[in-house]
Amino acid sequence: MNQSPQPKSTELTGIQKVAVFLMQLEREHAAMVMRQFNEYESEEIAAELLRLQRVDAVVVQDTLDEVHEMATNSLSGGRDAATGLLEASFGAERANSVMNRVSSSMAGRTFEFLEGTEAAHVVSLLDGELPQTVALVLGYVRAELASQVLAGLPPEQRTQTAAALATMGTAVPDAVRVVSEELRRRTGTLVSRLEPVEQVGGIQPLVDIINRSDISVEKELLASLEEYDAVLAQEVASRLLSFADLVRFERRDIQRVLRGVDATTLALALKGAAEELQTVIRENISARTAELLDSEIAVMDRVRLSEVEAARADIVQQIRVLEANGEITIKRGEGDEFVQ
Repeated sequence: MNQSPQPKSTELTGIQKVAVFLMQLEREHAAMVMRQFNEYESEEIAAELLRLQRVDAVVVQDTLDEVHEMATNSLSGGRDAATGLLEASFGAERANSVMNRVSSSMAGRTFEFLEGTEAAHVVSLLDGELPQTVALVLGYVRAELASQVLAGLPPEQRTQTAAALATMGTAVPDAVRVVSEELRRRTGTLVSRLEPVEQVGGIQPLVDIINRSDISVEKELLASLEEYDAVLAQEVASRLLSFADLVRFERRDIQRVLRGVDATTLALALKGAAEELQTVIRENISARTAELLDSEIAVMDRVRLSEVEAARADIVQQIRVLEANGEITIKRGEGDEFVQ
């Protein structure tokens, strides 16, 4: 029985070369690479992996040599080489999209040496820096650490830093490297040569940070941001979590949130709430909880607005904790939709 001739390296398409290259990687590493492609791109690569069941050793070596040459001949580093390979495989537009995702995932590593560092120490490292510099750092570290650092800044600097982060666009690689190296010098850490170039600032990173801050920090920051830039403050506030957002959660998420709220707190939070919100909450609590809630409401007289706000803040904090623990998932973005 005649076997079909094996392809030569020069006859392989770009996608086939990607497939051959992935075939030589350990499964874990190949999976990491595959995760950088979208569903359509992954299907194309997977199809080639199925077709190329047997590849001549010479073809494999030629392909690996080509990849190695492309990666080492670029004077500007690996990005141009990687982009070239992707462009040959998928075209310029999709290659740029993939590189943006890869670079974005690598960007945070520039300041990864700060992970595990106490927030107070990071605050001291950033002492005397411009708000724009502090904002740059906060844009790269985890939102949990960033929120703690933001809370530790003096009020005026906190407001200016928040505004700088919200209005920040693409970071200049040289500027990122200089800041990173200086902070590494201060901490005695060896300098890294990674060069992130993606956008790290904007409204959403600031919202993510504030959503992980204490309610007191949130209120103070929004008030000061209102004085600093009213339009910016309004946009930030519109994206923050609120008690009223419960109406947009999935039923199981609402139930999970309310499971940890006592009847007294819930009764206070519902004081003056929209009818739609009250209906949604009653539809997602047990009959026993509903009885307790009605009892609390029946004996509740006039209450201070501050008490209502505090009760709602407690529930929002509960949402944040559940999200941080992975028990519910909140999708933020266009339209501020909340889904499981």
